[in-house]
Amino acid sequence: MKFGVIVFPGSNCDQDTYNVIAEIARQPVSFLWHDSEDLAGVDAVLVPGGFAYGDYLRTGAIARFSPVMQAVKKFADGGGLVLGICNGFQILTESGLLPGALMRNAGLKYICKQVHIRVETANSPFTNQLSKGDVLQIPIGHMEGNYFCTPEELDLLQAEDRIAFRYSTAAGEITSEANPNGSLSNIAGILGAKRNVLGMMPHPDRSSEKLLGSADGWKIFSSMIEAMAAR
Repeated sequence: MKFGVIVFPGSNCDQDTYNVIAEIARQPVSFLWHDSEDLAGVDAVLVPGGFAYGDYLRTGAIARFSPVMQAVKKFADGGGLVLGICNGFQILTESGLLPGALMRNAGLKYICKQVHIRVETANSPFTNQLSKGDVLQIPIGHMEGNYFCTPEELDLLQAEDRIAFRYSTAAGEITSEANPNGSLSNIAGILGAKRNVLGMMPHPDRSSEKLLGSADGWKIFSSMIEAMAAR
């Protein structure tokens, strides 16, 4: 199995994400340049955090038009696994691969800290090594992490069990105090209609080794590896 990590001008978590796959997972991984439509035969695409194209206009608005994202859309339509982290989540919503949008944090401030998220479904290639109700400690670092969608889209996400993670207390309680950015329904991550695309604001790439303060993020990558091995 082979992973691909997209590199946009302004990406700043591409090396972190690459390191998780190459050094911790010990799996083949390649960088995928933004102006290429060649996905190099990968089995999973990772869209990392950062500030793609400087976040001009709005987050992900320019990245959606890059040649590599046109290839990623086709890849996802064919069932390929796609994980968007932070800026990657923003890009996936802008590209139409996920519903909704990421807006400015409710407090209009950049937030960088450890948070807790509760696993809302184990029924996905990204959460199969977890159980519903598990609480993970994973850091965030964003200015536009306030997830929003229409009432109809929220109803559909809930009906189809596509809310992957919600911000919570360490005990797993969903409260307004545990919501760092004002996200609708405390949403921290969602799945696409085919369940092969995940967007999440917290950084599993920054929490896959204990020396970083938490290794909980590794469970998301290990789930992907297990899902691909089972195919």
